[in-house]
Amino acid sequence: MANLMGSIPDEADPLEIPALCEGAMAALRSFPAKPEHQTALGFPGELVENWQEKAIEKMGDLLTKYRSLKVYMDACVKCGACTDKCHYFLGTGDPKNMPVARQNLMRKVYRRYFTFTGKHLPWLVGAEDFSKEVLDDWYTYFHQCSQCRRCSVYCPFGIDTAEISMAAREIMDSIGQGQKYSNEIIGKVFKIGNNLGLPPKAMRSTLDDVEEDLKTETGLDIRLPLDEEGADIMLVTPSADLFAEPHIQGLMGYAKVFHQAGVKWTLSSYASEAANFAMFIGSYDNMREVALRIRKAAEDLKVRRLVFGECGHAWRVAYSFLNTLAGPFDLLDQNHPVPQHICEFTHDLMQEGKLRFDKSKNDAYRLTFHDSCNVARASRMDPTPGGQFEIPRAILRATCNHYFDMAPDTIKEATLCCGGGGGLLTDDLMDLRMKGASPRMRAMQEVTREHGVTHLAAICAICKAQFTKVLPAYGYRANGILSVHQMVSNAIVLDGSIQQRELNGEGAAAIETAVAAS
Repeated sequence: MANLMGSIPDEADPLEIPALCEGAMAALRSFPAKPEHQTALGFPGELVENWQEKAIEKMGDLLTKYRSLKVYMDACVKCGACTDKCHYFLGTGDPKNMPVARQNLMRKVYRRYFTFTGKHLPWLVGAEDFSKEVLDDWYTYFHQCSQCRRCSVYCPFGIDTAEISMAAREIMDSIGQGQKYSNEIIGKVFKIGNNLGLPPKAMRSTLDDVEEDLKTETGLDIRLPLDEEGADIMLVTPSADLFAEPHIQGLMGYAKVFHQAGVKWTLSSYASEAANFAMFIGSYDNMREVALRIRKAAEDLKVRRLVFGECGHAWRVAYSFLNTLAGPFDLLDQNHPVPQHICEFTHDLMQEGKLRFDKSKNDAYRLTFHDSCNVARASRMDPTPGGQFEIPRAILRATCNHYFDMAPDTIKEATLCCGGGGGLLTDDLMDLRMKGASPRMRAMQEVTREHGVTHLAAICAICKAQFTKVLPAYGYRANGILSVHQMVSNAIVLDGSIQQRELNGEGAAAIETAVAAS
């Protein structure tokens, strides 16, 4: 096990409170959006001349539109319950990464312009003018929040720092101070249909390659349809599933499950992205524009059901907002969940006894599970409370002989963020991402020491991409992060497949003959 251990000392507490280091992350700034990234989303291309006036006007608009934001501004009593709950504070020691301190960057401006005392006695309530220095702090620290909502779980007043971060980013976008990473990605979705800018021909080429790999592996013709009208199911999945490991192995797992279920399904080249980065910048208009692509694709292809692949915030938007943004979805079959997560779909088949697994196929893995924040704390699966926690674990236990949970105070509703969510999965923030991931990595190293865990599974594309970068820094291999449906893909025994024939004791020659004949 020694070769798995990384730079964190043995027995390090994942939730250990660091020594304060004021200004530790003040110099780390995300790349600003270029004018073309801004204007594509309906924002000014650069910081407007009267930015202070416009920002205050926008804040007033949001305070009127979202009553919760005003409640969050007024309710905080600085009790300290949230101070040590942020993984970025735990990883950096910068006090402005305490959720309460990050909130206060907006709260002091709110008090200055929207409260009687702040207008007349600003020094009494910590109110400050919205100066360029304050704006710079906003840009720095509101882009050091992954909007994971862990702090809100522990806040006695339910203050949601994620909502405050979203509002701050929307205000900054409205005055021309946007972030390149998120805004560029949203623009790609509008222009091409997905975050990665993959055109339909590239998608079809990738799917053809996957079909060939599945044929070689299983001996079966497992299709990955694209733009096929009249399918029962339209799968909307993160574009990473068409691009890189371990995401694409998850896609193979989806395809195998659909094949075994005998359902007619399709992907869409028009709505080829489940993710909705507009949520990260708090822009309802842009969120709606992305969501409407999914509705249009469902209408054009005349599908009856929507199933979402493994992506954390995509599922949050789908579960919590999709019907409001792009509904009502009365065009779909109401006898099924609208929408449905791929884990729910697979779990339902498991409960019906329609899936068979050979768990020994995953014996190379000693596995734990990372609850992705937007699934754990902002959505659910199945009508049963806690389904978002239990369904992925049930799938992993059904497909893997060696599964172990991390410490209870680091999983489920208390899960620690991967460190790359909320629009922070960009190389210019790599230092923050590494430090923000340290609590999760310490928790993983604990379960490695106790149970020899070697791999981590997740149902979020951002988490998977983040851990691919982070795991090697903490003593694990880059491929130590796995898709949940990668485990399904490895273990599922499909009717008539090579794997089924092997389990039935057929000899190699007979299997080879049967595969050649098919």
